[in-house]
Amino acid sequence: MKILVAGGTGYIGSHTAVELLKKGYDVVIIDNLSNSHATVIDRIEDITGKKPEFHQFDLIDREKTAAFFADHSDLDGIIHFAAFKAVGESMTDPLMYYRNNLDSLINILQGMKDNGIKNLVFSSSCTVYGQPDELPVKETSPIKEAWSPYGNTKQMSEEILRFSVAAHGLKTIALRYFNPIGAHDSALIGELPLGVPNNLVPFITQTAIGLRKSLSVFGSDYDTPDGTAIRDYIHVVDLAKAHVIAVDRMIAGKGKSDMEIFNLGTGNGFSVLEVIQSFERVSGQKLNYQIVDRRPGDIEKVWADTSFANDELGWKAELSLDEMMASAWKWEKALAEK
Repeated sequence: MKILVAGGTGYIGSHTAVELLKKGYDVVIIDNLSNSHATVIDRIEDITGKKPEFHQFDLIDREKTAAFFADHSDLDGIIHFAAFKAVGESMTDPLMYYRNNLDSLINILQGMKDNGIKNLVFSSSCTVYGQPDELPVKETSPIKEAWSPYGNTKQMSEEILRFSVAAHGLKTIALRYFNPIGAHDSALIGELPLGVPNNLVPFITQTAIGLRKSLSVFGSDYDTPDGTAIRDYIHVVDLAKAHVIAVDRMIAGKGKSDMEIFNLGTGNGFSVLEVIQSFERVSGQKLNYQIVDRRPGDIEKVWADTSFANDELGWKAELSLDEMMASAWKWEKALAEK
């Protein structure tokens, strides 16, 4: 079975490619390397002993995408990660987010329709819920007004999928994940943003290793126990394994509907300060951080009800917050040694 991983040299994509290869799938990767490195392909091979087929181009290029699918009509399924994902950046450059995140999806769906490829696992996000009225948030919770262009692109993408599935006989599983962190235990792949990190954990580890002077904690006046924002953090390897289960489910024809939606998280919410404390505990490093004003686009608190994914997929996040932070620190130290 051959699976396309769109955005496969990126953070979540590379970990998912590893899990797919370990399961026996053949993997084809497309990535424009806008936020990753081609050397990730070699690292995937180092971990698995198998080298994925790699194509470097931008999925918003309609002609190149069409040509790729014409040559790869034998794909059994697609996992679509190729999207920009930083809430703060989307607030300052919304048009870039709409163009990239929507055009890439539309071009992939067109390629599927034209070449008889039926199965798509879509990388969605808890940002589709906005700020939920009730917690933990369920798949049936209302889709509220997006707090950022990034979140809005995920809402719009799910609507595009809903209508495309109905019109063209496709099947999709949208995985709404919460906050992926951590790195592969080998420390060969992990989160490596180009430039200044937009996400909390790589900023923590880069500050601890000396690449950044200090970490900014955005807001201390939220309605939370310590005043800082709360998120549901999930280890990227746990997340990657869920994608393999989703692919297995689709190929085996076990889906209960043509479009299924699952929350992927741990079901636990941790504040920014609790994440910092976890890092300091497992690393033995004292982190230099400062409290600053809230960041536009950030919601106050969210964590998942994962019971549907647990029961229906037979999947459950296994790794703790301390294990997540320890693996992220191991990855950062490995980068420093190189």
